[in-house]
Amino acid sequence: MPVVRLYYEDLEEMVGASRDLFMARIAMMGADIGKSDEEDYVDVEFFPDRPDLYSSEGVARALQGFLDIKVGLPEYHVHPGEIALKVDPSVEGVRPLIGCAVVRDLEFSDPAIESLMDLQEDLHWGLGRNRRKVAIGVHDISRVVPPFTYFAADPSFKFVPLDFDESLSMAEILKRHPKGIGYATILEGFDRYPLIVDAKGDVLSFPPIINGELTRVRDDTRDLFIDVTGTDPVVYKALNIVVTALAERGGRIESVRVERAEGDLTLPDLSAAIWNVRVDDANALIGFDLSAEEVAACLERMRFGAKVRGGPGADELEVSVPPYRADIMHSWDIFEDAAKGYGYDNLTATLPGTVTVGEPHPIEVRKADLRDVMVGLGYLETMPFTLTSEMVNFERMRRRSRDLEVTRVLHPISELHTMVRTSILPSLLEIIAINQHHPLPQSIFAVGDVLEGGRTRQDLAAASIHSSADFAEIRSAVEALFGELAIEVEIRSSEDGAFLEGRRGDLMVGGERVGSFGEFHPQVLQSFGLDMPAVGLELRWDRLWPAGRSRL
Repeated sequence: MPVVRLYYEDLEEMVGASRDLFMARIAMMGADIGKSDEEDYVDVEFFPDRPDLYSSEGVARALQGFLDIKVGLPEYHVHPGEIALKVDPSVEGVRPLIGCAVVRDLEFSDPAIESLMDLQEDLHWGLGRNRRKVAIGVHDISRVVPPFTYFAADPSFKFVPLDFDESLSMAEILKRHPKGIGYATILEGFDRYPLIVDAKGDVLSFPPIINGELTRVRDDTRDLFIDVTGTDPVVYKALNIVVTALAERGGRIESVRVERAEGDLTLPDLSAAIWNVRVDDANALIGFDLSAEEVAACLERMRFGAKVRGGPGADELEVSVPPYRADIMHSWDIFEDAAKGYGYDNLTATLPGTVTVGEPHPIEVRKADLRDVMVGLGYLETMPFTLTSEMVNFERMRRRSRDLEVTRVLHPISELHTMVRTSILPSLLEIIAINQHHPLPQSIFAVGDVLEGGRTRQDLAAASIHSSADFAEIRSAVEALFGELAIEVEIRSSEDGAFLEGRRGDLMVGGERVGSFGEFHPQVLQSFGLDMPAVGLELRWDRLWPAGRSRL
């Protein structure tokens, strides 16, 4: 989940409340407060479905309502601007959508600059799917000359990218600049790349890769030009989130005319979306018994506009949804916020209407059995995602996808999550790769579902990395595991490409292959960015019973 750093003094000023008050209530708004030994800030996690809370400005705005300091729909005035951006038809097949705005009269403090930069990156992840759907550029407008043009340029076009002091072609940026290397795959297959330039041909941005050094935001920047490009209409919602956050800092929003062949747009559009909802539906869903006026008050506390339609006893509300809310897609989303506005801490505890005696599922009993053994062997349990990609699941592991019937995601939101895993072991290596900055040795395991041939099975996987990891270590762990489970296992030579030839083995129980283990092949280690020896094992533990027996 996105982590937002909240500086106490900064937030007190924006909210208009003391640190003790908002820290006592913020968890009830849907936040997970992290531990911090720092005196001046705290890190807070919010659910990914609330991108408007990815900044301290958005948090302050929400807290003002939740604490009854400012309730109801926030109003933002968009002043008519004189700046225009022309969209050339050449971007249609590359990155067709763009939204723009100008925000003036800003005074940036260090927390404000940090909040803006963090908001950009979190939106790139949360709404933008790692910049593929949405990418945001923020520019010092005083250094460029409008009008601006958005077009698809030849990769040989040169400019000075952010954080560089030399001019590079767009093709060179994709190979040499860290951001270019990281996001080059987004532009694979295109012979021209999107570019935003001013009236003199100076570059503002090469979306979705990098801005130009010319428009870098500095401490003395007062006026910003904001561009949001992408492939999905959520571009316009991301623009609203950024400009309203800056308006909370005292910024003056000005419109930009986006000139397109299919018709001009005047952006940003900060009008509220209107929903008509029934109070009976809200009470039925959230289990309350509130009047229309009470539900309206709860919604206003969550910064919605809410009016009762009709006279006394009316059952319908007209709800105005703020322009920065990207998560309202159903009336139930509105009802959820009504429940938060009412206050989960105000719910009265009641006994359930039925009484039952629970017992653990046999699968969970066996999982607990395996966990006990693995923890006893010095391994730490992890819980990796069940979605992965063919690149990770097969190619990096030197395994062939054609040997298995794979369940693929029909409409993946990311190239990182295109299929349901057929093995847990690749995810463990990803976890180790992410945590290389922590001391070694690292020994981790996971138990859970994998999906192969349309059928779910239960796997156990473990991996260990340190300078002296070898076949003898992982074989000892295998023998100890099966010894504790009182199951006889036979070890045979293996053909599993993930492991090094001559230092790998298959696990056979009752004449059936249930898994493999060994030292990871150097190519596997290299593909995950690991520079130490590592060993691993994976087995189908659901095949161990009834061939073996649970110790519980």
